[in-house]
Amino acid sequence: METSPSSPPSPPEILDLDSIRALKILGKGATGTVLLAHDIVSLSSSSSSSFAVKLVHKSSASSLRRARWEIDVLRRLSVDSNQNPFLPRLLSSFESPEFFAWAVPYCSGGDLNVLLRRQNDGVFSSSVIRFYVAEIVCALEHLHSMGIAYRDLKPENILIQQSGHVTLTDFDLSRSLQIPTRPQFYQPDPELSNHRKKNRSFTRWISPAATESNKTGLKKTRSARVNPINRRKTSFSSGERSNSFVGTDEYVSPEVILGDGHDFAVDWWALGVLTYEMMYGETPFKGKSKKETFRNVLVKEPEFAGRPNDLTGLIRRLLVKDPSRRLGSHRGAAEIKEHPFFAGVRWDLLTEVLRPPYIPLKDDGELTVGAFDFDVREYLEKLRTTTSSALSSPLNSPPHVCHENDPFIDF
Repeated sequence: METSPSSPPSPPEILDLDSIRALKILGKGATGTVLLAHDIVSLSSSSSSSFAVKLVHKSSASSLRRARWEIDVLRRLSVDSNQNPFLPRLLSSFESPEFFAWAVPYCSGGDLNVLLRRQNDGVFSSSVIRFYVAEIVCALEHLHSMGIAYRDLKPENILIQQSGHVTLTDFDLSRSLQIPTRPQFYQPDPELSNHRKKNRSFTRWISPAATESNKTGLKKTRSARVNPINRRKTSFSSGERSNSFVGTDEYVSPEVILGDGHDFAVDWWALGVLTYEMMYGETPFKGKSKKETFRNVLVKEPEFAGRPNDLTGLIRRLLVKDPSRRLGSHRGAAEIKEHPFFAGVRWDLLTEVLRPPYIPLKDDGELTVGAFDFDVREYLEKLRTTTSSALSSPLNSPPHVCHENDPFIDF
């Protein structure tokens, strides 16, 4: 069930598998599946009442631990009095002896990776990058204010809501860390809680003066649009730093590779990699092998085409290899918001933008209730049988996590 960024939080309830039907499979991995479902008892028969249900098999200590942690993070986000519009909330959850299941709002726009690849040249304009990065910064700022390092930022984990705004997903690799005691560090933006409804176009969230003076600013409405999508582990105890090796190869930070311990600055490094990928269509340190990629992360500087500008300047500051000198390491998101690339941005108006770069089409016949829906409990039984068979086979090692083609390393 999708909600607008201004929707108030509601307390999580018990997920009743007997009252929901699955419309289709959104994703499938070794130990779990994400389904698009609807409630046949309390919800209407329209596709707008759909929500995502994640099913995770308790096939290993790792999957068990990750699932419990992700549900806990989602629950904390749901009961937060200052709920962030760019982070999900837990709608309901369920636990059986063999499975975890939980429901979150369905984001019909897919993920940022798919949207990026569907562009004609595989990149976003600077104005589109500014919009998405600004919302991601606000999401990370809120997580950090709660003492949570996300540690899994990548295009696939940035979902597009029906409203066109973003939502982060997958918190099983996040980590609870001690918040620095400096009062100016990781202060949540109070303006995000002011969801005043006004007729805001995409360009109204940046002041006209900044648009004229900033050469990377919003100058043409068309530059702020994107091509539409063709619709067809770890210990989680609190601490100042974490020493676990976790992250996607191309997004992992130098301090993680070196094993020196890491803190919230790993998210700002990943933001730099993400911003570079949105600008050029590829990540800055990818090598022919994992070893070469890690070597590039440690010693190679990002390469830029053309003349330096505010966008490339932001990326350079985020991709500083020394985490103590990286943008955001001293005053958190406040440092990033003050960068010239965001000059003139009205951070308090992000949630009021009614025409973001991309607004998903309303789901059509493929999500018609009753057309292709199936029983969730029956699917759960099939999943249980399949997983049990895989675990008992001497030719198969226990699944690592529930992600398909899992790219993570977690020692």
